[in-house]
Amino acid sequence: MKKINTIIFVFLLILTSWNTASAQDEDLLNLLGEEKPQREITKNAFKSTRVINSQSMEFLSPGTMDFIILHRFGQISEGMGNFFGLDQASMRMALDFGIMQNLMVGIGRSTYKKELDAFIKYAPIRQSTGLNNFPATIAISAGTTLNTLPWSDPARKNYFTSRLAYYTQVIIGRKFNQNFSLQLSPTMVHNNLVASQSIPNDVFASSLGGRVKVSKRMALTFDYTYVISGIDKNLYKDPLSFGLDIETGGHVFQLHFSNSTGMNERAFITETTGSWDKAEIRFGFNLSRMFQIKKQKESAEK
Repeated sequence: MKKINTIIFVFLLILTSWNTASAQDEDLLNLLGEEKPQREITKNAFKSTRVINSQSMEFLSPGTMDFIILHRFGQISEGMGNFFGLDQASMRMALDFGIMQNLMVGIGRSTYKKELDAFIKYAPIRQSTGLNNFPATIAISAGTTLNTLPWSDPARKNYFTSRLAYYTQVIIGRKFNQNFSLQLSPTMVHNNLVASQSIPNDVFASSLGGRVKVSKRMALTFDYTYVISGIDKNLYKDPLSFGLDIETGGHVFQLHFSNSTGMNERAFITETTGSWDKAEIRFGFNLSRMFQIKKQKESAEK
């Protein structure tokens, strides 16, 4: 708990310091008699609505649909016998939709546990420059997953609600400049059904994600989730991923390495078993393709 409190404190301190510097710049402009620029929403902190596994602070434009394929091979530690994991694969396919500038929804299907998932993401506050600017984006994401595997014990009385899990998270992020973005995401996952009474239904975690631009079309990303409570750390690990984003026209192609198999919030936060120090990591990629399904209206405020 001390570790996560320190991370949150340092993150908020960075945001506060940066905002103070921005305010001093605006005061200087006022002294020089220059007009304040109009309010403008800061975009492209990340090139996708996901960092790697985690939701990012980015939103789709209204009327836009994003078709996403998240693909992950087997563990590298399995060696040549399984071609370093390339003989195996799991994936998640998803459709995300931009409803408003600060509102989007999405649905997905994973091969891992054959789960269906859906989410909604809304940002009451977005990072902006100019008049009435704000130094960071604050967004809320909530979703649910549905396990469609056959019941492990069909003979007993099973309930549909036992297949469900839920998550809620707050995303606090900032694009510090054209080359660097950082976000923090406290998260709670609730499982309706757990293996035994000794296992908590609620899991608390916090994710840290970042992006460092290295060229016009490429950027390095990282995505780490520290699980605070609710899982057995002897069995499950904190998910950690590193990636390379490549922009190619209407596509965002991301190569990455991760120790998690699942690719929705319930799966990668609560059931990551791979260990980086044992090379139990998986090579994978995320592919995002945008489609304009509804013509955008001209906005008075950018």
